[in-house]
Amino acid sequence: MRVLSYVEAGLLEWREAPEPRVDGDGVAIVRPVAASTCDADWAIVAGRTPLPGPFALGHEAVAEVVAIGDGVTRVAVGQLVVVAWQICCGACDRCAAGLTAQCRAVPRGAMFGSPIGGDFGGLFSDLVRVPFADAMLVPLPAGVSPEAVVSAGDNLTDAWAAASRALAAWPGASALVVGGSGGLALYAVQAALCAGASAVDYVDRDPGRLALAASVGARPIRRAEAADLGEYPVVIESSGNPDELQRALRATAPGGTCHSSSIFFGDVPMPLLDMFMKDITFRIGRCSTRPFIPSVLQLVAEGKLHPERVTSAVFPWDEAPAALSQRSTKPVLVRPAVLAGAAQGA
Repeated sequence: MRVLSYVEAGLLEWREAPEPRVDGDGVAIVRPVAASTCDADWAIVAGRTPLPGPFALGHEAVAEVVAIGDGVTRVAVGQLVVVAWQICCGACDRCAAGLTAQCRAVPRGAMFGSPIGGDFGGLFSDLVRVPFADAMLVPLPAGVSPEAVVSAGDNLTDAWAAASRALAAWPGASALVVGGSGGLALYAVQAALCAGASAVDYVDRDPGRLALAASVGARPIRRAEAADLGEYPVVIESSGNPDELQRALRATAPGGTCHSSSIFFGDVPMPLLDMFMKDITFRIGRCSTRPFIPSVLQLVAEGKLHPERVTSAVFPWDEAPAALSQRSTKPVLVRPAVLAGAAQGA
């Protein structure tokens, strides 16, 4: 089978690998039918991470189940499912507490699409082995397009978790989203409005993303014109830029919350005195998305979230190396389901 592999900076290619097989209880084999890039994938492709190639890329996908092992009871062959990006057993004390990103059953950091925490393969692959299938696979609701919720396993749900948790403490507050690295910040605009924000301001340098933010309900602010933003009870930073992290922290109102979804590969300065004086909460981390996926899918099914509006382009599956070599906000790779989703909604 083919696996889309990151080889070195700027080079992606299809490579051959043995087909995965059901090799134990609780295991499923899935065939991705829609897959997309996490914002962090662009840093990988550009060679700006400490991760050497080659390794299988991709950890956002909707897939069809093609085989299941003994003990798998929550999904069936032919069913369309969201694949959680973090490897999690669903049974340990951390998973039970909602900390699926910190599962005790696997090495720290275990995930699809990266060699951190072991080799679990990538979701830009013809077939993928999923351990702990009952914990990691979430059935797609009837009528929901795989393309629309392609990022529900990671970025879309990460954005919802950030916005909904912060706005639970500040109902009806205004929110600031600081973008600059891809689609997660644009999902966060929609998520904040869906979670009850009275208004959302969006800062970015890219005209296309600014226009897209406006189209989904935000007030766009060019980065060059964002010197004095005022203060917001809820701030979501997803720029990947240390200077923009500083901007986000300084724009957080007294008692407010600043959530960073960025990954910084190294130490960055923070305005700790300002944060201390304002008594703000700063949250950053590898979001445990699995517990939030069902809620996100339900919001999409009800027409309250429209993640498809963030999609920048849709490409045939075979064009993956070329499509992902040219950066865009949220490219989606698609191919038909071979089992026709026969068990969808089962």
